[in-house]
Amino acid sequence: MTPDPPHAVLRRASAELVGTGLLVTAVVGSGIAATRLSPGDVGLQLLENSIATAFALGALILIFGPVSGAHLNPVVSLADWWQARRTGTGLSTRDLGAYVVAQVLGAVGGTVLAHLMFGLPAVTISTHRRDGGGLWLAEVVATAGLLLLIAALTRTRRTAVAPAAVGAWIGGAYWFTASTSFANPAVTIGRTFTGTFAGIAPTSAAGFVAAQLAAVGVAVVATTWWYPTVRQRDAVAVELAPAQPERAAS
Repeated sequence: MTPDPPHAVLRRASAELVGTGLLVTAVVGSGIAATRLSPGDVGLQLLENSIATAFALGALILIFGPVSGAHLNPVVSLADWWQARRTGTGLSTRDLGAYVVAQVLGAVGGTVLAHLMFGLPAVTISTHRRDGGGLWLAEVVATAGLLLLIAALTRTRRTAVAPAAVGAWIGGAYWFTASTSFANPAVTIGRTFTGTFAGIAPTSAAGFVAAQLAAVGVAVVATTWWYPTVRQRDAVAVELAPAQPERAAS
């Protein structure tokens, strides 16, 4: 692979930073709104939170897909990088580092933005413990399912439906997984900085991140077994309008 010029990498990383930040703003902000609008009804709060998150995620993929691929998630970037080792098409190691740093910083910034919009202190460390084997297993399921969905879409030339499909998976997984489907290490880290409905205690975040990273291996094996022939590109990433032509011209 020919390395992209630094300004092209910066442009794509900035899209990942802002996109991930707005995703976390949607998660945290809708959680705050839900607790204010529906006090005492946790089920309704979760419904409001999940719908807002799913819709926002779909919209963000539409916005940032043509720029960076709209990974918005370190495990998506890691899976893309891993596939590139086999095919030569996907994120380079430099790109992976830039994406992950941008995603984590964006996630923290997204929490701060949500707090400020709702008149809360910029940062409040969560004390909401989420521990246990069931929750970690749920994160493996949610994350591996997300990666497998993205791989299936890219390998069968159905990326046009990615915004709806990815939003649907995350929205559904809010309800059928015990962990409410974080499925994203950057979002997990960002949510440690809020003491609101969406928060997770820092001591619990490590288990979630470990489960999410383990899911990458599960997804790579499943993708290789079920989709051995690449029909569009070998990267496991959401590519609504592949950015390669623009990057080559940069």
